[in-house]
Amino acid sequence: MTGAMSRGTIIVAPSAPVVPCRVVDISAGGACLEVLGQAAIPKRFVLLHGTTKKSCNVVWKAGKQFGVTF
Repeated sequence: MTGAMSRGTIIVAPSAPVVPCRVVDISAGGACLEVLGQAAIPKRFVLLHGTTKKSCNVVWKAGKQFGVTF
């Protein structure tokens, strides 16, 4: 299932500030995300999208966009 671009939140660690992002595309197995600022994104993090939390692994980066698998 793909969805229209929406907002998400990247949770790096419980004590770290969250990073806002845009969810460009999302499916059952992964997503394309776009960071809104200059934040450094680690290889592994939790994505909060709506009320759903997904553990993510970054598989590619291109500028401010990057792809993750769940």
